Amino acid sequence: MESLLINLVSGAVGGNVAGGLLKNLNQGTLINSIAGIVGGGLGGSILSMLGAGGVADAAGAGGLDIASILGQVASGGVGGGVLLAVVGVVRNMLAK
Repeated sequence: MESLLINLVSGAVGGNVAGGLLKNLNQGTLINSIAGIVGGGLGGSILSMLGAGGVADAAGAGGLDIASILGQVASGGVGGGVLLAVVGVVRNMLAK
């Protein structure tokens, strides 16, 4: 449960950071956060399914040591940023 919460929170942060860095894909704080939360959850799930070893195994096992927490934050943040980028591109294409 803790790993899911870490993924969701870091996904929301990742979505807002990506929106701040990529001004043309920024959708506003609310949509950035929602896309980030969904992307963070998906990123964490994908990382735990891949089980690539090392940090991925620790994160997938749901441990709360520093390596697993950092892995969860990274996967959630990247997942949130990537999903926000996808949402931004799709919304920009639909607006044209």
